[in-house]
Amino acid sequence: MSRTAPDVEEPPDPEADQPPPGDDHAFLGHPRGLATLSGLEVWERFSFLGMQAILVLYFADAVANGGLGMDPGTAASVSAAYGTMVYLVSVAGGWLADRILGSYRAVLWGGILIACGHYAMAVPTATMTWAGLGLISAGTGLLKPNVASMVGKLYRTDDDRRDAGFALYYMAINTGAFAGPLVTGWLGEHQGWHWGFSAAAIGMTAGLVQYVLGRRHLAGRKHSAEFALAPDAMRAAVTKIIVGCLAFAALATLLAAAGWLAMARFVDLLTLVSVIAPAVYFAIMFRSPRVTPAERTRLRPYVVLFLASVVFNFILFQAYSTMMLLASTSARTEILGFHFPAGWYASALGAFEVALAPVVAALWVRMGHRQPHASNKIAFGVILGGLSFLLMVIPTSGHGGHDYRMAAWWIVGSYLLLGLGDVLLETSGMSATSKLAPKAFSSQTMALWFLSLALANGIQAQVVKVYGQVSDPVYFGVNGAVAVASGLAVIALAPWLRRTMHPVH
Repeated sequence: MSRTAPDVEEPPDPEADQPPPGDDHAFLGHPRGLATLSGLEVWERFSFLGMQAILVLYFADAVANGGLGMDPGTAASVSAAYGTMVYLVSVAGGWLADRILGSYRAVLWGGILIACGHYAMAVPTATMTWAGLGLISAGTGLLKPNVASMVGKLYRTDDDRRDAGFALYYMAINTGAFAGPLVTGWLGEHQGWHWGFSAAAIGMTAGLVQYVLGRRHLAGRKHSAEFALAPDAMRAAVTKIIVGCLAFAALATLLAAAGWLAMARFVDLLTLVSVIAPAVYFAIMFRSPRVTPAERTRLRPYVVLFLASVVFNFILFQAYSTMMLLASTSARTEILGFHFPAGWYASALGAFEVALAPVVAALWVRMGHRQPHASNKIAFGVILGGLSFLLMVIPTSGHGGHDYRMAAWWIVGSYLLLGLGDVLLETSGMSATSKLAPKAFSSQTMALWFLSLALANGIQAQVVKVYGQVSDPVYFGVNGAVAVASGLAVIALAPWLRRTMHPVH
């Protein structure tokens, strides 16, 4: 990172941080920049979720087969801990974009780190696997909160296309989520796990090329940060970041060598941080003198939306952990005579979201100001997530033998409910976040939304430890019931949420 980069003179570009004109309908009725950002996310999700679909299977597979030989509960817990780390880093990514790098460069460097991480995982050694996961965590923390905030900058706050734009953006995300597991799942099962990781690396590289070529269509494309630190403060911050990273790496290495930082303890530490980080971050924003009283008022209902996201994503992320393990051991991998790798089940989730996102987007555009309030959309999403787990109680009840295999349609049906819930919650949640964000914390507030994903993964890392120790009907039934009850609670709070979120609809 160049210490003089913020001082570089840029060509005048007065439109660099302004939304495109209201008559920009070049991409399916939306601003042209939406195509660039959506294209980046297609490939980022191809790589990330393609790898995620086989990661828990790689952890649980026998060493003789190229896996790491973990028991199912530990494999799911470590996979969830990795997800926790990915989204925890998003806080630093938001701050770096706001204060040092700017959104465009934060996303660019994040993508580069992600690609390097996947290339590292393509090397068939455990050491390179852990190094690769670390690079991907850092890169995703830079990319995810900032690319989502750049989508928000394409629209003015009162633009009725905003929610529909996020729905299309999310459809693009899930195009990658659909295609990624198809490629990595086949390669992982037929050629070896590290071949699957190689495909993820190539996908992320393609996304970076597309992003750079489409830069001119983006709001927030200038090199400098929107709320850049003063030169002296920036040099001091960069120095502290470098020293802090080196000190952390040295301490972690020392503790691991001494036997204190075992994997189980590291997972517990990440869960603790995932609980503390959002609490501290909310406190900072509520107390900041740069947050106006009106913005502070709108942060209160955002806490409720944050908690709803935690509950839903606790269910959603298990599509890549406990549901993958269940599919690989207790579900048929055959439909209408066609056999497929267990990792392909993850593609069903992406397929449903690709199919449902444009339907939801068209519905919101057609309804205009008559569409449900954002809080109700989120509540419906949480309820559907809970129902997707409750559905699994039926085929897992009364079958204790290891020879039983449920029909593939049960898993597919669960992913259908989960996919619709995801479209409703994530698009509305990201859109509401971009509207409710205090101006001085724009990228960081989007990062706070991703902290809800970190907390969901942190909780999951603890809960999945009991997977395989309690019966499947109890595991899925209790988790699903908690989610449904949480969604109903958000609906009950709807009158207060409408009042305090005004003028956000």
